[in-house]
Formats: sequence, structure tokens, C-alpha cells
Amino acid sequence: MAQMNFGGVMENVVTREEFPLEKAKEVLKEETIAVIGYGVQGPGQSKNLRDNGFNVIVGQRKGATWDKAVADGWIPGETLFEIDEACQRGTIIQYLLSDAAQIEVWPTVKKNLTAGKALYFSHGFGITYSERTNIIAPKDVDVILVAPKGSGTSLRTMFLEGRGLNSSYAIYQDATGRAHDRVIALGIGVGSGYLFETTFKREVYSDLTGERGSLMGAIQGLLLAQFETLRENGHTPSEAFNETVEELTQSLMPLFAKNGMDWMYANCSTTAQRGALDWMGPFHDAIKPVMGLLYDSVKTGKEAQISIDSNSQPDYREKLNEELRQLRESEMWRTAVTVRKLRPENN
Repeated sequence: MAQMNFGGVMENVVTREEFPLEKAKEVLKEETIAVIGYGVQGPGQSKNLRDNGFNVIVGQRKGATWDKAVADGWIPGETLFEIDEACQRGTIIQYLLSDAAQIEVWPTVKKNLTAGKALYFSHGFGITYSERTNIIAPKDVDVILVAPKGSGTSLRTMFLEGRGLNSSYAIYQDATGRAHDRVIALGIGVGSGYLFETTFKREVYSDLTGERGSLMGAIQGLLLAQFETLRENGHTPSEAFNETVEELTQSLMPLFAKNGMDWMYANCSTTAQRGALDWMGPFHDAIKPVMGLLYDSVKTGKEAQISIDSNSQPDYREKLNEELRQLRESEMWRTAVTVRKLRPENN
């Protein structure tokens, strides 16, 4: 573990150079890793572990997702099992079901958590909000977390490209004295670039805030507000979309991801510089109070309870699909379909 300076703050990080794959495989050579769930994170993490040479099996209920696992090369009775049997076989249980499904399946997982096993999460939700989820691990197992900073699809894609997706890691409970080596080895095994230290609570607070904020909720709200303003003032859908979304995602984001927003400001026109610097403040001042309200809602558990209540409704999927349909069929994202077809790589 090394300490690195992030904007003047020292943080603990682990790189693949100091904890290489061979060391990870040595740490876990006697372990059977049971990946429970094959939805968002399960496929990427399990396939990366398999390709890296770890002893990994998948636990999944039969149905469409089971069939997807079979199509990905998991063999029923050998590397693919029902959840109960996979939990019995695993010495490390990677609990990668959705938050709602974790609550539902917890009794099955808990009864298989015998002394010395490890319970692994990629999200701090179940443990942090245990008074709402009832996910309380036995005292004689390790409870650890590796949270890739992206989707399971991104984790897998970057792995196949020879790159790594940065991940946070945390230890909630070290019953065996081996929790640290186990969690770092798993982080390397699933394809992390580097690992930075956090806690279960900090992970879930930052994750829920990010999803509702700059990663999805706020960015959609911001893009829609600008698109609507341009349309209301006579701009065509194509022009409004290009100025709002296409230029941002296709031109600017890759540049400021690589070089920083300061570089972006320094390398645009003087007119753009002046306007961006002048309007940065008003946007910050308008958004900051909303971010504060959001964080408080996460911290108090209100957001967690909303998710639990919503996701446990029998018609949850139907309502969700309707909301997503409305988003998909909005003018901005219908315009996106045509714009994407016109990109050079598609012609």
C-alpha cells in the first residue's frame, strides 16, 4: 500500500505493480469464489476472475439470466449452480445481486456463511443500511468490498483492452486476519486499475450521491434544461442536440478527462473562456444547495428507504419501464438516434 497526494490530501492506494496478479492468485489459491448474481456487476467480475485464472463459480436462479450465464461459458453442475449450492461451495461469497434482491435472498446466503468465509460486496448499501435491510453478517466471517467505478460492462471491456477500471475497497469486518489480502487480491482479480481505500458508509454515500447527481440525475436535468431552452427559442432539434450533448460527449469530455477542465478552459476561444468563467459561479451557486439536500437525503437513509419501498413493489418493473420509455421517447433522445447514425464511424 502506498500513500499518494490527491489535491493536497494523502490517501492510501494499491496498484497492480505493488500487488501483481501472481500475488493475488497466491493469496486466493485455496479459495472458491462464488459470484452470486449475474446482472450488472456479476458477468464482468466473474469472467475477469475466470480469465485471470481464479477458481470461480456462479450462483444464479434459473431463468433468462441463468441462460445468459450458460451462453457465457458457465457450465451447470460444474461452474454454475443455484444460489444455495453456490453459497455452500464458496469460501468467498461475492454478493452482487441488486440491493432489493440482496434483501430477499439474504436468509439463503446467511445460513451458508460458516466461520472463516468472506462476504464480498461491490456496494455498501446492504451493510450500511442494515437496520432497513436486515443484512447483518455473522461475527466470524470477513466482510469486504470492492466497488469498481463504473458498470460491469465497462469493467469487462477495459479488461479485454488490457486496461483497468479504478475501484474503491473497504474492510468492514476482519474476522480471519486475512481480510486485507483477500480484498486486495479480489480487487486485482476482477480487473481494477488501482484500488483506493474507503469505508462501506463512504462508498454508499458517494455512490448514491453520484448516481443522483453528476453521473446521471443532474446531468440529464442539465442537458434537458439547455435542450428545451434552445428549442423554445427556435433552434432545430439537431442544432439543440449537437450544442447540448454531442459536442460535450464526443469532443470535450475525452479532452477534459485526459487533461483536466483547467486545460479545457485554457485551450478554447477567448469568448468561450470568458463566458465559461463568468457563468461557472451562477451555476455552482444554483446547484450547490440541491447537492446539499441530496447528500442529506442519502445520509439520513431517506434515499435508501425510497429505493427499498419502490423496488419491492410487485409492479415495480412495469412502472420503471414506463418511466424509461418516456425518457427514451423524449425529443432530445429521439434526436440522438438520428445524430448517432450520422457519426462518421457509422457511415
